[in-house]
Amino acid sequence: QVQLVESGGGFVQPGGSLRLSCVASGSIFIIDSMGWYRQAPGKEREVVAIISRSGSTSYVNSVKGRFTISRDTAKSTIYLQMNSLKPEDTGAYYCNLVARGVVYWGQGTQVTVSS
Repeated sequence: QVQLVESGGGFVQPGGSLRLSCVASGSIFIIDSMGWYRQAPGKEREVVAIISRSGSTSYVNSVKGRFTISRDTAKSTIYLQMNSLKPEDTGAYYCNLVARGVVYWGQGTQVTVSS
């Protein structure tokens, strides 16, 4: 069983920054990818950023240049550094892990960007 625990969400004014963390634990042998998704009220969950096993990264267009995904393999942790936050970045942010074709989700952490 794999567990994902997110942290770092909160309330921030437009232009501010937050850093999300996701710690993975459990029976993890080969991770295909990890990433961050978000879901705004009334909208579908969307991918924000992905980091593959090789370390390559990809981002949704709306966050390119503002968000950075990274990982600490030794700590089984990924991060999402979010800068220049906008109100439209508001939502629940979920950590995602794919291992051998199986998808795991964390419980989510709320990010609210408002003045």
